[in-house]
Amino acid sequence: MNLARPLAVATSLGLIAPMLTACGLFGGPKLVIYNAQHEQLLEEIVPAFEDETGIEVELRNGKDLELSNQLVQEGDASDADVFLTENSPAMSQVEAEGLFEELPSDILEVIPEMFRPESGLWTGFVARSTVLVYNTDKIEESELPDSIMDLADPEWAGRLSFSPTGADFQAIVAAVLELEGEEATRAWLEGIKENGTVYDGNNVVLENVDSGESEVGIVYHYYWERDRAEGGDVSDSSAQHYFTDQDPGAFVSVSGAGVLESSDMKDEAEQFLEFLVGEEGQQIIADSYALEYPLNPAVELDQVTQPFSALQPPAVNVSDLDSEAVVDLMTEVGFL
Repeated sequence: MNLARPLAVATSLGLIAPMLTACGLFGGPKLVIYNAQHEQLLEEIVPAFEDETGIEVELRNGKDLELSNQLVQEGDASDADVFLTENSPAMSQVEAEGLFEELPSDILEVIPEMFRPESGLWTGFVARSTVLVYNTDKIEESELPDSIMDLADPEWAGRLSFSPTGADFQAIVAAVLELEGEEATRAWLEGIKENGTVYDGNNVVLENVDSGESEVGIVYHYYWERDRAEGGDVSDSSAQHYFTDQDPGAFVSVSGAGVLESSDMKDEAEQFLEFLVGEEGQQIIADSYALEYPLNPAVELDQVTQPFSALQPPAVNVSDLDSEAVVDLMTEVGFL
């Protein structure tokens, strides 16, 4: 029996197997993304990235603070290579724990400075604007408040609705806290609690404003825009009011992306962020169902009522939007 040939074949397979594994054919390592952005949006972006780079991706989906708290607990032992959020306070939490790798300048410089932290430890990649949606049969736009802070005034008693338990509203509160301070934010929260009706979910807020149960509601722009694009079932009797002059109510919430310092696939993770903020990835976002604003200035979102260039958001340091302080304050007031 000739043992030389089987031995040679076995040796060849032994040399080839690592190459096949690296290519993913033997179930090689995947880029693990902890994703708190909309799952449907990432299911459009990830396949395009995989096709272009050959890098396989595993999405692990959850909510902003759920995943940020998980990352803090896992620390250096985390499987995550990339963290994506809907709103930036969760990014600030992970940044404060020292868990992000500094990003290269060619990724950071694509996004305007206002929408990424000075630290360079993560970047914004998409955004949504705070709006006041209002029932057009109940109230004229000229009757709406000049500032979101005015909604705490007694004249708005019984006329307001919002959904305080989700990360969306908590990011708005974080901006109010950063801009107005703790005392004013507590007074505002107490005022809107007295005046408003609490609903579970921004789509429910939209529905109740459209039906006339509430005159106005605090949401992000894309809830109304999506419904209108899909036929207007709960937006046909309502419109959006955009606050101006850098009012806290004009706050633009940034979705963040960062590479974990503990990642064993930093090069691949950086390639993903480069794709995400680049023109191809940003165009996928602009063309998607999401109707959120791309942050790369080379890409525009056309199919919304207010272009990104027309927004007048307040200047906030996205790293200073403190989720822990917001949760404590909202718990104290009785929202959480």
